[in-house]
Amino acid sequence: MPGLLPVTVIVIAKSPVPGRVKTRLTPPFSPEQAARLAEAALTDTLATVSATPVSRRVLALDGPPGPWAPNDSDIIAQRGTGLDQRLAAAFADAYGMARQPMVLIGMDTPQVTTDLLTDAAMPLVSGDADAVLGLATDGGFWLLGLRQPNWSLLQGVPMSRADTGQLQLARLMDAGLRVATAPELTDVDSADDALNVAALIPGSRFAATLDREAGVLAR
Repeated sequence: MPGLLPVTVIVIAKSPVPGRVKTRLTPPFSPEQAARLAEAALTDTLATVSATPVSRRVLALDGPPGPWAPNDSDIIAQRGTGLDQRLAAAFADAYGMARQPMVLIGMDTPQVTTDLLTDAAMPLVSGDADAVLGLATDGGFWLLGLRQPNWSLLQGVPMSRADTGQLQLARLMDAGLRVATAPELTDVDSADDALNVAALIPGSRFAATLDREAGVLAR
């Protein structure tokens, strides 16, 4: 379609199954409540991706799709063991579908906007950057964009650490890539994170779900 950016947006996610997602929300939330919050975050994220004017969307999924799965995305299974391998495989598999720049995000930032995704994609499309990295407030990263996949850019980078984002940035720069940056965002990991993020998007499904589940806890 005319006007679409020649970019693939990849969402890497887990199916929102109790006990498998958002385990750091338990306690105070039960595994079932945490799964409902994860589904809301994923649904909001996928809706934003659907509204972003890009030519291809991919959902790299760990687990079976549910009614929240979008109709406008190619759904692929995650490959690899550690998260570093799963991220690298998602890039490689998406690039095999369409050889164009890619922007990957997770399901932990339901506050993401179409403008944030478009702004991250633009330097990759224009050729002004080879990679785009959006750092997270917990020390990780919430967005990674690449013009081309390369396993060595991700494989072996330790994940879920306070220095993951900086280590990933160093890996990109050591490879000689020109790296642009996206704004820092907060991942929803803890209950405090959930409250802070929900306050940024009061009309979202995530905020409504958090309000409902917090009300259940208060009874």
